[in-house]
Amino acid sequence: MDFPALYRERLFSAVGSIDLERVANAIEWFKEARRGGHSIFVAGNGGSAATASHFVCDMVKGASFGKPSRFRILALNDSMPTLTAYSNDVGYADAIVEQLKNFAQPGDVYMAISGSGNSPNVVRAMEYANSIGCRTLALTGRDGGRLGGLAALNIHVPEPHMGRIEDAHHIICHMICYSFMETE
Repeated sequence: MDFPALYRERLFSAVGSIDLERVANAIEWFKEARRGGHSIFVAGNGGSAATASHFVCDMVKGASFGKPSRFRILALNDSMPTLTAYSNDVGYADAIVEQLKNFAQPGDVYMAISGSGNSPNVVRAMEYANSIGCRTLALTGRDGGRLGGLAALNIHVPEPHMGRIEDAHHIICHMICYSFMETE
């Protein structure tokens, strides 16, 4: 089998593992956050940071533009001055949680994206978000790592290959976003 066909076959398997009931639950959380005026904070590292940024852009524009109610959603990995200041002066593991301490309120949603589920900065932020009464959502891969066990709602892609985990996470984010773009 040629590589593109093999990759596609394995990607279809990874996408087929997505728990659609959990995605529907996440969509409901986003509806409730928007209806209640709550904020949604999203974070990740590397490719997962890119996924977080892409998802937030889709929600801010695609799922909000021209709508009577809009999402209050931020990607915490997008504030490079803040992220690098905390990383340099305090430590990278605290760069996300310190931002949550400024902005998060009980009832807000914290969504962490991590292929390994073990990134210390998103894990520490998850612990903090849980401690103040945020709803916590994780998109994880591999075995879910520490993050999967900490999140109230974990959408887990049990795939070892980081590329296919990231592909599946993008699809999950599009499922959430397009539910607001195409059904409302």
